[in-house]
Amino acid sequence: MVEVKKEGIILQTSNLDFENESVLNPAVWQDGDKVYLFYRAVHDNNQSCIGYCRLDGPLTIEQKNNTPFLTPEFDYEKHGMEDPRIVKIDGLYYLTYVAFDGANALGALATSTDLVTFTRQGIIVPQISYADFDRLTRHEPVLNEKYLRYNRGANILADKDFVFFPRRINGKLTFLHRIKPDIQITSVTGLTELNNVFWEQYFRHFDKHILLAPKYPHEVSYVGAGCPPIETEHGWLLIYHGVKDMVKGYEYSCCVALLDLDNPQHEIARLPYPLFKPELPYELKGDVDDVCFPTGTALFGDSLYIYYGAADELIACASVSFTALLDELISTANSKPAPLPHQ
Repeated sequence: MVEVKKEGIILQTSNLDFENESVLNPAVWQDGDKVYLFYRAVHDNNQSCIGYCRLDGPLTIEQKNNTPFLTPEFDYEKHGMEDPRIVKIDGLYYLTYVAFDGANALGALATSTDLVTFTRQGIIVPQISYADFDRLTRHEPVLNEKYLRYNRGANILADKDFVFFPRRINGKLTFLHRIKPDIQITSVTGLTELNNVFWEQYFRHFDKHILLAPKYPHEVSYVGAGCPPIETEHGWLLIYHGVKDMVKGYEYSCCVALLDLDNPQHEIARLPYPLFKPELPYELKGDVDDVCFPTGTALFGDSLYIYYGAADELIACASVSFTALLDELISTANSKPAPLPHQ
């Protein structure tokens, strides 16, 4: 197994009005020795905005804003901007987040050329009812029955964990998103292609867009995209979260897969165990117990630092040897999956 070091707590809630309930799940951008965190800040009644701080090196806070960095402006995000991630493609920063209007949670996008001023691009993921989802996918190969369990009756299906690959793949913008229980993938030449006709055809061939489905016991309930994929010579390193339903509730773990560079839907390898899971007091008890929710990384030498929300209450960090992690994935490429229990 790969050795992981829990580096501890990076950022906690403060007495500032915009983050007096929790801080968690940061988008992470690295520029040399500086690491920029755009994090979910939660205040009264679970209202979320995006806060900002800058680290000197992987662990030391150098500067932190005392006011929100981004706040809701439109109806589709009026109850919160949650769980951001960030990449840079063709000179443009793509900040993705979950827009919550009080009823619907959907992936949205803001873009920037300078990491200072961001332009809202609106909701990017499909807005589809369960009735239409069922109608369009019923002639597919049989889907995991959990699509019914998690989504039946929804006016609009929750579509979260919206993350872009950090470059075009075969000339196309490619992103991950998640309608429970699997991670889906979408590729387009430009975002204007994402219209109703596109999504109708997408759901008519929905099985072809499933990237990762639960495979191992620690992710048996559902999976979701975590950090933006990291390009390596061996493939895309994808750090995601896996969830299992236990007697006391769900447990969220940090998981890792390796995907083909030209065809990410080809899974080269997946760790048969969680890279790390809730074990420490601040991961086991919080606003939501038993949660390690990875959303961003920074690489210093051979040390990969993984920033994550711990128990939905604070931001923590873990580190691992980048080389050792890739070696472990390659060595397990042909391993046989452990059987999943029925849940």
